[in-house]
Amino acid sequence: MRNTLMFCLIFISTLNFAQEKATEYSVETPIDSLNDYDRILKDATVIHGLFTVINKEDDYYFQISDSLLGKDMLIVNKISSVGSELNDAGINRGMNFQNILLRFYKDRNGKNILVKTFDPKIDVSDEDNISQSVSANYNESIFEKFKIEAIPPDSTSIVIKVNKVFDGSNTTFNDLLNSLGLGGLVNPDLSFIKEIKAFEKNVVVKSTYSAQIMEENKTANLTIGVTSNIVLLPAQPMNSRFADERIGYFNTPKWYYNDLQQEVDKRKVITRWRLEPKEEDIEKYLAGNLVEPKKPIIFYIDPSTPNQWVPYILQGILDWNVAFEAAGFKNAIEAKLLSEDETDDFDIDDVRYSVLSYAASDKANAMGPSVVDPRSGEILESDVIWWHNVMTVIKNWMRVQTGIIDPEVRSNTFSENRMGNAIRFVSSHEIGHTLGLMHNMGSSYAFDVEDLRSKTFTNQMGGTAPSIMDYARFNYVAQEGDGVTQTTPEIGVYDKFAIAWGYRWLPTNSPFEDKKSTNEWLLKVAGNPLYFYGAQQSQLNIIDPRAQSEDLGNDAMKASSYGLINLKKTIPQILAWTQEPENDYSKAGELYADVINQWNMYNFHVLNNVGGIYITPSVYGDGNTTFTPVPKEKQERAVQYIIDHVVNIPDWLINEKLLSYVKPVTSSPMGGIQQSIYSFFREKQYGVLYYLFEDKRLLRLLESEFMGNSNYKVEDLFNQMRSAVFPSKRKLSIQERMVQKNYVDALIVDNNNLFEKTAGKSIGKDWCVHQHVHSNKQIQLNFESMMRVSEVTSYKRGELMNVYNLIKNLNGRDQATKSHFLDLKIRIEEALHLN
Repeated sequence: MRNTLMFCLIFISTLNFAQEKATEYSVETPIDSLNDYDRILKDATVIHGLFTVINKEDDYYFQISDSLLGKDMLIVNKISSVGSELNDAGINRGMNFQNILLRFYKDRNGKNILVKTFDPKIDVSDEDNISQSVSANYNESIFEKFKIEAIPPDSTSIVIKVNKVFDGSNTTFNDLLNSLGLGGLVNPDLSFIKEIKAFEKNVVVKSTYSAQIMEENKTANLTIGVTSNIVLLPAQPMNSRFADERIGYFNTPKWYYNDLQQEVDKRKVITRWRLEPKEEDIEKYLAGNLVEPKKPIIFYIDPSTPNQWVPYILQGILDWNVAFEAAGFKNAIEAKLLSEDETDDFDIDDVRYSVLSYAASDKANAMGPSVVDPRSGEILESDVIWWHNVMTVIKNWMRVQTGIIDPEVRSNTFSENRMGNAIRFVSSHEIGHTLGLMHNMGSSYAFDVEDLRSKTFTNQMGGTAPSIMDYARFNYVAQEGDGVTQTTPEIGVYDKFAIAWGYRWLPTNSPFEDKKSTNEWLLKVAGNPLYFYGAQQSQLNIIDPRAQSEDLGNDAMKASSYGLINLKKTIPQILAWTQEPENDYSKAGELYADVINQWNMYNFHVLNNVGGIYITPSVYGDGNTTFTPVPKEKQERAVQYIIDHVVNIPDWLINEKLLSYVKPVTSSPMGGIQQSIYSFFREKQYGVLYYLFEDKRLLRLLESEFMGNSNYKVEDLFNQMRSAVFPSKRKLSIQERMVQKNYVDALIVDNNNLFEKTAGKSIGKDWCVHQHVHSNKQIQLNFESMMRVSEVTSYKRGELMNVYNLIKNLNGRDQATKSHFLDLKIRIEEALHLN
């Protein structure tokens, strides 16, 4: 997200909480309560639902039945409207920015209603003695109080005034600004409740919040529309299913206490919809017949979605039905347009509806967050936030990656059908997230690179990977003449298995009972690469090179080499593909930058094999090992690729004819910026060398050596690179001088940073941002302890001395080379304090 704004669907509970509900007290009705009730109702508007909502002028009241006191509820806060400032930051309608678990109670004296929150992850049986200790050590926390304004004649409910929690006066029910990372305070004088609606299972509060915030010494006046849902959670939580590292589901934590254990049983349960067979169909279902679920998953399409894209988005949603058939359900997921009868009652921010929300924004993105019952992992509602400009990035990918083999994606504007099919793929990917599926970045590794050039194979397997949840966008491996037409991924083998694993209904009563079956299902596919799950990793710290964004096939060097062939053919076509009569060459500059960035992406796909470790989640009995270093031969080939295509930047990337018209154009908040070709390539090359020599990568190589493996070593890396970067020459070209400076500077800077690390910039962009991804994406494998006394410093200083000894007595044959060698010597002497 822009401005590093992150949006979490983790349910906020910041203090100590509890499972035990507070004792209820019997209280006599105050004498004047009936008169107060009549006074409040006089000339008021009344709406009946979960709570009876009473609106009298600017005041709003909830009449809450005594039967709802102590019940588990959830506040779901969503953004309904924003101004241009937040739109520019990627904050738009439909985003869920805060959820809070709560229960309402009467206080001891019967004069107030207390609102408490609790920790949903704690689970204990009342029959265990330890339940008393759990109650004492995880007690509920009071975070709000309301005065009881009146009690109706039948004394079965209470009335409270709720203005203060929805009009900006306080933040207990809606901490908008802090949740968005903006800080500041809502101005209650400019904030107000617009409307409150009540339904059987939820209440919907529409508010307008205004605030003034400071950012980078500038003042911004913001007005934000907010919708707060109060939802009654199911009386009987859904039967949970334990998460497993061998398959990718979003999850929520659960801690189980009991008298027999010797340690707390800390688990995670997956997030999924409550999909169950109807009572009358259970026997048929268990016999293996397809049945319709008791309650299907329904997605509505935002009425503001452009008409031409609606059929493709609908189909992308419905495509998941084939996966649910693997779980025993037919027609499990539906996609609907609103009928005329539904339009008046429809509210895109009402949690009764799961919606694809279309955002008019220049942000090129999409995401699929969910609202989850944290007690069980049940998905209550999901949305897809679809930014209008996502089509821009789709076009860029398709043109750069497949323009050579697909004439339909060469121009600035694609045909409706071509763009529509790409939108269908993005729709399916995002719906996968709303069903609980995480990215499977390791899926594309299952396919041999050569198979991606086969029309028969790609048609049969559905494109570029066994999972649509990988970032295996478009087939950049396929070459002219191969005849490949299936260039995008489809819902594949892994996706069908994952849905079957998560949604296959079992006649059990606890996740512990499910565990035997779910483990057996995984054991049946253990070792089959089609079902491999590779967790998403930080792009700045790729440990397992099989699980990368935007890569294809099981050999990055081979796949990238094919990709380069297509890029080389693309460069001379840039002016022709982007021409628009009477317009400037900015489109050509943007495409040129995209080609260079694609070249650089291939570089990182390759370099992440160096110091890489294959991490295969495994359990006793599945026959798999968990950690395997990338083979030495593969690491050597990776370094050779870097030498061939980064140390020696391809001449064809620097196209003289193209550069006479335009420079690479990159985007910025101020618009397109033309980049110096020399500076642009110097920066890209430096980035590759810096990350090739980064501390954590070298530590992984040292890890392998420490374990006694005869694998690729740090000294092998430096020897292979040094011989290519520092040839025995006394007259160097500007490209050769550039790479030598980058080499030395990368060693100096990273060596200095060993003692004072600074925050790094991401080398890539996660275009598909998910509010619940960030807490699950990092592989937990630590190589950073006591780095100051590791061998990394020794090797980097030693390599600087190796370079110094190579050049200290060299005198260049021309002035440029002489000055260059002198500069390098001074840099190294200062870095190592040689003088």
